[in-house]
Amino acid sequence: MSFSQRKGITPVKNIIQIDSMDDDLRNRLWDALSIFYWSKVNNKSTCEFLFDSTFAQKKSYNPTDYPVYKMGVLLQKLWHGYFKLPIDTIEDYSPKTNKKIRDYFFNCKWNEVYDFIEFVANNYPDENNSVNLKFMDFSNSILKEELSTYQFVGGKIAQITSEEEIAEIEEALKIPISPVQQHIKRGLELLSDKKEPDYRNSIKESISAVESICKLIANNNKATLTKAIETIENGKKVKMHPALGHAFINLYSYTNDADGIRHSLKDEPNLDLEDAKFMLVSCSAFINYLIVKSSKAGIKL
Repeated sequence: MSFSQRKGITPVKNIIQIDSMDDDLRNRLWDALSIFYWSKVNNKSTCEFLFDSTFAQKKSYNPTDYPVYKMGVLLQKLWHGYFKLPIDTIEDYSPKTNKKIRDYFFNCKWNEVYDFIEFVANNYPDENNSVNLKFMDFSNSILKEELSTYQFVGGKIAQITSEEEIAEIEEALKIPISPVQQHIKRGLELLSDKKEPDYRNSIKESISAVESICKLIANNNKATLTKAIETIENGKKVKMHPALGHAFINLYSYTNDADGIRHSLKDEPNLDLEDAKFMLVSCSAFINYLIVKSSKAGIKL
């Protein structure tokens, strides 16, 4: 994680890539296209196949020509349906054509990269869809590792993290209460470390942030989260629906169970990015909620 990210200078929405795309992600998605599509042609001529719609039905052809034919079909579809250019301007799948596609890919807007890979994955002629499915699975692993908020779902690029969720984290990071802010910041750091993400301890930091704010509201620095929430509810100063408090007590219990987080750090719980992200967003939202409720109740934190 960079200095700017650690200091909170880089917005969360740029760490978790929601409306941008860094070079690492763009480079790796291009590599995925190269592995599953471009490399299958190996600079062979596609010209003779570009306008031969009967090629696939021919009984006799060189099997090594078939991927070249498929690339010819894909080029036609790209030129006609994506770039909206005359298909007679395709200059074969040559280094020159590859350069045109490459230049577009590395200079287009971040959202157009998603448009492009979605178009390719849905238009490359693939009888059993095995190549396209493998490409989408491979791309999803890249998107996950690079903290993109998008994934292939049912053949389409879909957003799996909303701007509202990102906003909750950013709001929690602005809270001028050091323990709360530091726990949320550390939780984000551990989750977003691309080399060695630590989802287990990210979850620990998220729930610790909730524990910190609840201790302050309950005015009991030695209380557990369960005890602090019970004190808040019994005091009736902060009007909080009991089900909401109990939900976080249950989450707290989860992080302390046999396969939990806080007291089994030597074990390896089955945790993933989705678990850590859910906890970071949920805990941030709950903290923001408690800050507003405390303010309305006249409690100074």
